[in-house]
Amino acid sequence: MRLPSFILFILMVQIGLCQETTFSSRDLSVSKFIDGTLLLPETREVVPLAIIIAGYGPTDRNGNQNFMQNNSLKKLAESLSKNGIATFRYDKRIVKQIRRGNVDPNMSFDDFVSDAQDCVNYFSGAPSFSGIYIIGHGQGSLVGMLAAKEGVDGFVSVAGSGKSIDAVIKEEVNKTAPMFNDDTERIIKILKEGKTTKDYPQALGSMFDISVQPFMSSWMQYDPSNEIKQLTIPTMIANGTKDLQVSTAEAELLHEAAADSTLEIIEKMNNMMVIIEGDTLENSKSYNESHRDISSELISAIIGFIKK
Repeated sequence: MRLPSFILFILMVQIGLCQETTFSSRDLSVSKFIDGTLLLPETREVVPLAIIIAGYGPTDRNGNQNFMQNNSLKKLAESLSKNGIATFRYDKRIVKQIRRGNVDPNMSFDDFVSDAQDCVNYFSGAPSFSGIYIIGHGQGSLVGMLAAKEGVDGFVSVAGSGKSIDAVIKEEVNKTAPMFNDDTERIIKILKEGKTTKDYPQALGSMFDISVQPFMSSWMQYDPSNEIKQLTIPTMIANGTKDLQVSTAEAELLHEAAADSTLEIIEKMNNMMVIIEGDTLENSKSYNESHRDISSELISAIIGFIKK
């Protein structure tokens, strides 16, 4: 009986070691709109805190949506926290509203900025943190740079656009449906004036439905290349060469606007921050694959930037 018992003991120790983590996790509410997860490295040292802001759509703290399960932001947070950086990631306010069935029809882009600022204020002055950094992914890049103007020690943009959303829309329409260029110009002019219109082609409904016009109008007021110029803190801009949504040219625009910024162009990295060796089909499928690892080059770059 000794041998089996000994083997069982060894197996139990090995299982325990495999399950051992280098950080603790705690869910908390920053405000009535924002719930998130704080990861704290298991160390007695004072550590930096990175607040991670999600990208486009109803994205939760893990980087997921209803039909897009990849855990990209969860993996990013855990990778950083395993390397001595505390992280806080949160559900966008619309996620909580969808779950409760009471989506605010008057939600604006500024609400997202306010939520990010609330997160910064919540953790500001905490003696356990040596500094506060913002990591904004996709749409969260613009949200993050707007929230980083006060109380933040550094800013990281991952897959952030260098152009305003109206410029992005114009380019997309011109590329895919140029027959609607004039309509697009007309509608955008109305929205930029803070007004709405019901006069739009059905084909442009996904962008200009009357229900989303107030939000789009508020979003159009900000040009990322202008906003990033106003930051006086260390700034890092990262993008992947296999990003299907945001080209490396966008990162170049932001880098040119922020003269002292650090630029990281990561070969074969896509919008989900994973490395893609194959074609567009593999790239698209990765948006719904949680088994893939975050780019180690991206993680190393962020760690180096924050701990510099």
